[in-house]
Amino acid sequence: MSAEAPTAGATGTTGTLDPGDPARPPTSGLRLADFFIVAKPGVSIMVVLSALAGYVMAAGRVIEPGHLLLTLLGTALAAGGAAALNQVVEYQLDAKMKRTMFRPVAVGRLSPDLGLAAGVILTCLGLATLVLQGDLLAGVVCAATTASYVFVYTPLKTRTSLCTVIGAVPGALPPLIGWAAAQHALPAPAWVLFSILFFWQIPHFLAIAWKYREDYARGGFLMLPVIEPGGGSTGRQAVVYAAGLLVASLMPLPMGMAGPVYFVGAFLAGALFFAAAVRFAILRTDRSARSLFLGSLAYLPVVLGLLVFDRVG
Repeated sequence: MSAEAPTAGATGTTGTLDPGDPARPPTSGLRLADFFIVAKPGVSIMVVLSALAGYVMAAGRVIEPGHLLLTLLGTALAAGGAAALNQVVEYQLDAKMKRTMFRPVAVGRLSPDLGLAAGVILTCLGLATLVLQGDLLAGVVCAATTASYVFVYTPLKTRTSLCTVIGAVPGALPPLIGWAAAQHALPAPAWVLFSILFFWQIPHFLAIAWKYREDYARGGFLMLPVIEPGGGSTGRQAVVYAAGLLVASLMPLPMGMAGPVYFVGAFLAGALFFAAAVRFAILRTDRSARSLFLGSLAYLPVVLGLLVFDRVG
C-alpha cells in the first residue's frame, strides 16, 4: 500500500534500483507462485513492519501476542490485495516498462480476471481479519489505505506528477492501522509516525523515478523526472522532504514518545539521509539517485527500530 515500493519496496534486490519486482520469470504458463508475486511480498513486508511499529508504540510493554499476530496478518493480506489490484489496473502500462513487464498480469501468465479475484479476496480477508477481532477503527484505516492507493493514487499516476505526494498518504497509513488496533484510537503521537512515513516516501520514490524516468515515460506515468527532465525540481523536492523528515523524526522526544537515545540516533540518521538528498540534488546522476534510494532503505528500519526499542526498553 505504498506508492511504488517501499513499496513502499524493502526486500531483496534483484540488481535494480527497485527491489519490489521479481527477476525475469518465464513468460508463459500460470504458476502458483504468480499469485504470491502479484501480491508484492516485498512491499507487504514493509507495510507489516510499519504496522508493527505503530502497534508496539501504542501498546508499549502490554502486548497480546495473538492479537498482534492477527493484526499483522490482516494488514499483510490487505496490502497484498491492494498490490494485486494495482497491477490489474496498470497491467497494460506495466507491459511497456522494462522494470515491470514481467509481472504476472503484465506478461500474460495471470489473467486480469484472476488478478482481480486474487486482489478482492486478499483485501476482503485482510479487512475481515481486523474487524472480526474487534478492531473496527483499524479496519476503517486499512480500508481507507487500500481505497486511496487503488482508486486515487493509481489513476493519478498517468495524470499528474503530484501523484507521488498523494501516494505518500496511503503509504504512511500502515502505522495507524497498528496503533488503532492496539488503542482503538488515533491520538497525536500516532500522527507523528504518519508524518515520518509520509516525508520519508517522497525522496525514496523520487530516487526511483529519476533512475527509471525513461521507463516511466514509456509507460505514460507522469512522474516529476518525466515532465521535468533536467531534474532541478526533483532534486529540490527531495531536499525539502528530507528536511521535513528530519524535523518530523525528532518530534517523538517532545511528544513523550521516546528518549534521548532515540533523539540522537534519529538526528544522525536524518542528517545522513538529508546529505544524500542534497548530493542527489546537486549531481542528479543515476549513481547519486541509487545512493539516496539505498539510504532510504536503511533509514526507515533504523529509525523505527530505535523508536520501538526506546519505547519497550
